[in-house]
Amino acid sequence: MKQRTLQQIVKQVICLCMVSIVLAPILLTLFAAFKTKADMVNTSPLLLPPFSRVTMDNFQKVLGDKYLLIGFKNTGIILVFSIFFNVLFGTITAFILERFQFRFKNLIMSLFFLGMLIPSFVTEIARFKIINGLGLYNTLGAPIVIYVASDLMQLYIYRQFISTLPVSLDESALLDGCSYFGLFTRIIFPLLAPATATVVIIKAITIINDMYIPYLYMPKNKLRTLTTFLMNYANAQQGSWQNLAAGIIIIMLPTIVIYLFFQKYILAGIAAGAVKE
Repeated sequence: MKQRTLQQIVKQVICLCMVSIVLAPILLTLFAAFKTKADMVNTSPLLLPPFSRVTMDNFQKVLGDKYLLIGFKNTGIILVFSIFFNVLFGTITAFILERFQFRFKNLIMSLFFLGMLIPSFVTEIARFKIINGLGLYNTLGAPIVIYVASDLMQLYIYRQFISTLPVSLDESALLDGCSYFGLFTRIIFPLLAPATATVVIIKAITIINDMYIPYLYMPKNKLRTLTTFLMNYANAQQGSWQNLAAGIIIIMLPTIVIYLFFQKYILAGIAAGAVKE
């Protein structure tokens, strides 16, 4: 009995430590967003300033920045097109790989998964040359092509989910005169809704939070995204930790709302594709 109690205490302590590690950066950022420049120096990062010195000026400055709306617009465009093509190509490719037999199928699947294993920075020079050669550098097309082509996570999720759908469903539809195109669009794709919800949410959060690709491939001011917009408050000339913290909070809110609202679909989609009946 004592041993079981000790184990429970250890588990709870470990869980509390993990929660603290996750929440600490968020709280530090939140506290900094309500501080003046003087309070950033004179007060502890772990504490809010006295109530009389709590300020909303940092949020007002960020919300009044013209590049914030530009960042929302560009991020929205990239998000919509990237997710659309990820879902389109991911479902079609997963359906073909899972339901059809053809030569070099195993080789093609191996190449797909090899692409997932290779770190992106290893191929960065080659990728940059390809994007530049296609004339996409400094356009919204650059991150869209990269997000669609370089991340194959959706292929794994869709294949796992399609493998749970009975083949007899395909056979019945084909016997009733349905074409393969009709089979996919009318039967398979609608049944992939939980997996699609999972892909959309994970991809959306990844794209919104990414800074590296937009910064490298779209340096123009008019092409700023939400993450590269924050760099205006982190540079040496205009740097301001409290304004940066306010910007992070503003940009983080949509991501948090999306995740909290759709997290059950993430878990349901992953769980549904994890077991093959």
